Amino acid sequence: MRRLLDAGMRVFAERGFHAARVDDIVRAARASHGTFYLYFANKEDLLRALARECAETLDDLASRLGAVGPDDAGYEELARFLDEFFGTYRRYGPVIRAWMEGHVDDREVGALGVQAFTDIATALGRRMREAGAVADGATVSALMAMLERFAYYLVSRRLDLAPGELLATVTHTVHRGFFGAPAPAR
Repeated sequence: MRRLLDAGMRVFAERGFHAARVDDIVRAARASHGTFYLYFANKEDLLRALARECAETLDDLASRLGAVGPDDAGYEELARFLDEFFGTYRRYGPVIRAWMEGHVDDREVGALGVQAFTDIATALGRRMREAGAVADGATVSALMAMLERFAYYLVSRRLDLAPGELLATVTHTVHRGFFGAPAPAR
C-alpha cells in the first residue's frame, strides 16, 4: 500500500491529478492493477488516503507548536515549525494543490484541507497572542496566505535555494513581522 501511495504522489506531482491514470500509478509502484484495487477503488480513493495522511501530519505539527516569543528561543521554535511545515508541503504538495485549487470534487478531501490549515492558523494565532502581537483574523490570514503561497511557489517551481538560507529568511520575516521580534542590532 505504501508503494502505491508514494507512486500516486509522484504521478500526481508529475502529471497533475486529472491527467494521472491508475495505469501510471501502478507502473510507477511496480505493482499490479489487482494490488491497486485491493487497496483503492480508484485514483480519487488514493488521493483521499493521501489527504488523510497529510491532514494528520499538519494537525500533529499544529499541536506541537511551542511558544514563539520575540526572543531567540521563540525564533528557534518558529524555525523548527516552519522547517517542518515546508517539509510537509514539499512531501504532500500534490495533495495540497488539489485542496487549494479545487481539483477534486470530494467533500471529504476538501474538508480535510480546510481543517488542517485552520488548525495551523489557530496554533499560529494563539502563539501570536501569547507573544503580545496582533493576531486578529486579517493578520493570521495574511500570515497563512504568505506561508502557503511561498511553499507553493517553492514546490511548483522546484527551486533549489539553500535550505538554511531560505529558512532563516522566512523565519526572520515572520518572527519580526508577526511575532514582534525586535530588529537586529546594526
